Amino acid sequence: QVQLVESGGGLVQPGGSLRLSCAASGSTFRLYTMGWYRQAPGKQRERVATITTGITNYADAVKGRFTISRDNAKNTVTLQMNSLKPADTGVYYCNARDPGTNYWGQGTQVTVSS
Repeated sequence: QVQLVESGGGLVQPGGSLRLSCAASGSTFRLYTMGWYRQAPGKQRERVATITTGITNYADAVKGRFTISRDNAKNTVTLQMNSLKPADTGVYYCNARDPGTNYWGQGTQVTVSS
């Protein structure tokens, strides 16, 4: 029912910025809770940020630095990442869910290094 495609990852220096985008297909995009998750080398996948129609939530590690937004008319979700740290390095995944449904994108690599 829903396919998710991430883009925008890459290599940046500490303190730099990246903007990740997620394009979704499907006829009920506006009804889903959207989110970004990440998995660092040797660690479990963790929630970064989620957004409903009007509410956002962020992991403590990214509060004040990352911003999640959505454009229901374009079926897209964006993660603006500022003041990046080496600890932000990992594969970032787009997620869409509602009761009984959970979809994942293929992931995009983010590397923060000098």
